[in-house]
Amino acid sequence: MNTKQVSRSTLSETTSPYAGRAAVLATMHGKERAIAPVLKARLGLAVCVPTSLDTDALGTFTGEIERPGDMLETAIAKARLGMQAVDVDIGIASEGSYGPHPVMPFAPLGRELIVLVDRQADITISEMLVGEKTNFRHVVARAIDDIEDFLANVGFPAHGLIVRPNRVAAGSDRIVKGIQDIDNLNASIRESTSLSSDGAARIETDMRAHQNPTRMATIGSAAQLLANRIETRCPGCEMPGYGRVGAEPGLPCACCAAPTQQRLFEVYGCVACDHREKRPRPDGVREADPGQCDFCNP
Repeated sequence: MNTKQVSRSTLSETTSPYAGRAAVLATMHGKERAIAPVLKARLGLAVCVPTSLDTDALGTFTGEIERPGDMLETAIAKARLGMQAVDVDIGIASEGSYGPHPVMPFAPLGRELIVLVDRQADITISEMLVGEKTNFRHVVARAIDDIEDFLANVGFPAHGLIVRPNRVAAGSDRIVKGIQDIDNLNASIRESTSLSSDGAARIETDMRAHQNPTRMATIGSAAQLLANRIETRCPGCEMPGYGRVGAEPGLPCACCAAPTQQRLFEVYGCVACDHREKRPRPDGVREADPGQCDFCNP
């Protein structure tokens, strides 16, 4: 037995402000498989999932229901919805967003936000994981024979797919989700092509966590980041959740030394008090490319 691991686990459970407490995770897509073990092992937090909770009412990946706010607002709303359903003081929820990379448009980029709302302490702690490790893709095709490479690249059938007509009149979209077998996929493509005005189907990855093992793993990594933050106490008031809250621009131009809009400092702060501090960029960059300078490149 590794005694160092045992002692660390014991220390975590005895010092965590959430050891032995209960929390509700607002999900209908199995996210507890990725989140609950992490928060139990790291924080001693017991996570439950309410039954019959419709988190899709706060937005869907396929767009039938738009998010009521940004990712953070929606995640907090989900957490509070779960707290109402179970009547506990701690709510947890996550939100994902996937789309084209802002610098490399043909590459996908994923964002996973996870939040803990502590009603008793009146604090909200959140963390965001941004990365390129995702199978987020779509293709437009007229037959299943046209998408063999696509299926291999997105990990079908372990990863589910969504099929819909490529072009339909507003309000008449026919969406089939959670496709994980070839016969269902073929039938869905045939149906969608018959309904589409251009005779094509749009086939896309199902990004719901229970249909996407790659995303589920990313959610688990985001939970680790959240645990790291919860374990970090504020130097001023000792409240958990101390971490990065923003950035300050002003990185000097490598050519003329004028301040640019590029990040100069990371700003760390508390979720409960006004304690703030500036830290140098963790990537070690100390000068901005002149191409990002308003004076050198107006």
